Amino acid sequence: MRNDSMRRKQKENVVSFFPTGEFYYIKGMKALEKRELLKAKKYFSRAMDLEPLEPIIACQLAIVETELGHYEQSNGLLHFVLDELDPHMTECHYFLANNYAHIGSFKEAFRHAQMYLDLDEQGEYKEDAEDLLDLITLDSEEAFEDLSEQDDMMEMQEESRYLLESGNFAKAVIHLEETVKKYPDFWAAYNNLALAYFYLGQSEKAHGVLEDVLERNPGNLHAICNKIVFYFYEKKQEPLAYLADQLAKIQPLIPDQQFKVGATFALIGRYEEAYHWLKKLQKSGFEGEAGFYYWLSYAAHYTGRPQTARSAWKKVLRDNPEKEGLEPWSSGKDESEIERNSEAIVGYLNGERDEERLFGIFLLSLASDHKEVMTHPGFCDIDQLQPHEKIYMADILGMPVDNSLLVEMNTRLAHETALVLYHHFRPLGQQEAGLFLMWFSIFLELQYQKVNLSKPAGLAAAVEYVWRKLRNEPFSQTEAGEKYNVSVSTVQKYAKFIREHLL
Repeated sequence: MRNDSMRRKQKENVVSFFPTGEFYYIKGMKALEKRELLKAKKYFSRAMDLEPLEPIIACQLAIVETELGHYEQSNGLLHFVLDELDPHMTECHYFLANNYAHIGSFKEAFRHAQMYLDLDEQGEYKEDAEDLLDLITLDSEEAFEDLSEQDDMMEMQEESRYLLESGNFAKAVIHLEETVKKYPDFWAAYNNLALAYFYLGQSEKAHGVLEDVLERNPGNLHAICNKIVFYFYEKKQEPLAYLADQLAKIQPLIPDQQFKVGATFALIGRYEEAYHWLKKLQKSGFEGEAGFYYWLSYAAHYTGRPQTARSAWKKVLRDNPEKEGLEPWSSGKDESEIERNSEAIVGYLNGERDEERLFGIFLLSLASDHKEVMTHPGFCDIDQLQPHEKIYMADILGMPVDNSLLVEMNTRLAHETALVLYHHFRPLGQQEAGLFLMWFSIFLELQYQKVNLSKPAGLAAAVEYVWRKLRNEPFSQTEAGEKYNVSVSTVQKYAKFIREHLL
């Protein structure tokens, strides 16, 4: 379908592609008009699944990703449109320029803004593109060199962040040491270097890096907060209390710093200070991800503000429905429930078999208090985990993970299938643990065989069916299909793979 016909039909409120794609595209546009961004993303994604070669759909999905703050995902879609679908959709260059400006890649922002103006002199976004160029102010060779240096710093920072989030702490140290050597005043790199040392168990070096930062850049908030976090995990109460009292005297103005301060206070249990900064952010219109609302809910609950706590927790569940039942006002943990038992979770995380460690990471995702598990003296050595285990752990802890790695490791399939099973088998006891260990064994075999079985509900149905058959329990494929809302043929197909490769 040609672009011009697509645009003409849009003006007439009629979209000329196949009905199934049209249905989801229209629903996406309606959701976008209402600012229901998550719904819009879901509908446009479905439309794109059905019409993968339609550039307008991909472009609309990219716009929604930008609105959600997912600039890298948006850029991927926009480059896909220009490289594979329609190189004449010049507006994509403006959208790319806008995204790159948001993430600090000003050289790329300049390049795409200029390209948009060169290709479409009278385009819809002409004035916006010109304003963006004025904002970047690339009007001299010296300014361009400064901008190139800033882009280089941002790229190095992103690379180090990726290494940290994927658990490659040793490589992160090497990369960050090169970064601070090249840019001796790049404080964010020093803070990440301290984190990398700390994760490697080299706490003396980690503290040394932060002390160096605070000596040369007094009042660096991220360094102060990281030092407090280190003291908290090391259970050094006296220096922690002293530094936290110093932090309480600081008045951060930047939203990112206010969130860092609020989250740090919440982590160490100083909820009044945490609530002050997190609620201030919310009132200013700040919309963070689930982690922001998680700490806001805890701070509100422990300061006697139940209405705010419950409202914030609803937003946690919006992105993490598996957290249901783990709210801060929960009546307490039952040690017989594995997902509430730190000792049991740590035991699985240190398991000898791959499937045990994957199950441990899944249990960590369900834990009501991540820090309680992660500060356990027996917590696993993250650096010793397998690459797919590091990716899985980073993902469930809410750390940004490169999408290509998620696709390659396929840990989302492992997690989503386990969540489907958990919906039917909660709380978890030793008997249910066997079912989940069986699933993670199957997942590993799926990865090894490179088999395309990708429906979490279908996999969950087949796993339960085979599990019950092994236990000589009556449970038919029809019952499995009905329970998980999948076809009997899907259960048969997935169960056949399990029998042939696992049993």
